[in-house]
Amino acid sequence: MSDPVGAEREIKWSLDNQTGALAEVLLARPDNFRWVPLNSISAVTFANQDRTGVRFDREAALAQHRGMVDAFERAGVRCHFLDADEGLTSSVFARDSSFVTPWGPVVASIQTPPRRRDYAVVASFYAREQTPIWKWVTAGHFEGGDFGIIEPGSVILGYAGNRSTKEGAEQVAGWMEAEGWDALTVPLAPQFVHLDATLLMIAEKLALVCEDALGDYVLDFLKARGISWIPLAYRDCVQLGGNLVNLGRGRVLSMAHNTTVNARLESEGLDVIAIEYDQFALAGGGVHCSCQELRRESA
Repeated sequence: MSDPVGAEREIKWSLDNQTGALAEVLLARPDNFRWVPLNSISAVTFANQDRTGVRFDREAALAQHRGMVDAFERAGVRCHFLDADEGLTSSVFARDSSFVTPWGPVVASIQTPPRRRDYAVVASFYAREQTPIWKWVTAGHFEGGDFGIIEPGSVILGYAGNRSTKEGAEQVAGWMEAEGWDALTVPLAPQFVHLDATLLMIAEKLALVCEDALGDYVLDFLKARGISWIPLAYRDCVQLGGNLVNLGRGRVLSMAHNTTVNARLESEGLDVIAIEYDQFALAGGGVHCSCQELRRESA
């Protein structure tokens, strides 16, 4: 499904890499955010509340989200926002409702009940901005967190079944392959939620990878393209330690509680900007889950 009217308009946002300097990003206003059963990470948070004592703190969450916006703006990134909707408590995780390709944005199909209607908010945003939607996911489900550009011409698509599905991943892969790109679909265990928790490009030809989460053929796909990686431990992976934002030019946006990974990235010479973001991480999404890149400089 494409946008026949939008096809006549200029593509406002396109993306062919995840390593160039980030120029524009899509976020969502957190006005209606609260903790709800969302994924395996939030399930652990709820199950352990009696032992940990952690509780949702609305004021802290709003302050942390403002801190993320400030961090983007200080890095020279222009921020755009999805409208808040009182019925959509988790659309703050703007990564999943759409994703951007070299041919424009794709509106995703989210399976999780609290998020199934997020497509309406993101479609409204693109209409308001008069940018054409390239495709709509219509086969099964596929979410933006499972769309990973490795470099121009190569993409990896994840699916855990309870979020993105094989049918959805294969539909998107078919679109990419029809445009001449290499597309690898990868099944994931549900505890990893999305691909972007297990594999993230943090610099040109350099990734952050949880080897325990991915098959050897995925690592071979990276090696064949000259990609090296920093290993991400399983424990850090399932706590969203790899859910970072590559700002480009050697800068990475991370979360303050992500101490082990932050230290490792700094030892590799990267400039780590760490913000407080536990109110969102405990709910099942990190800083990468909270944004969708609209435009980057060429890699």
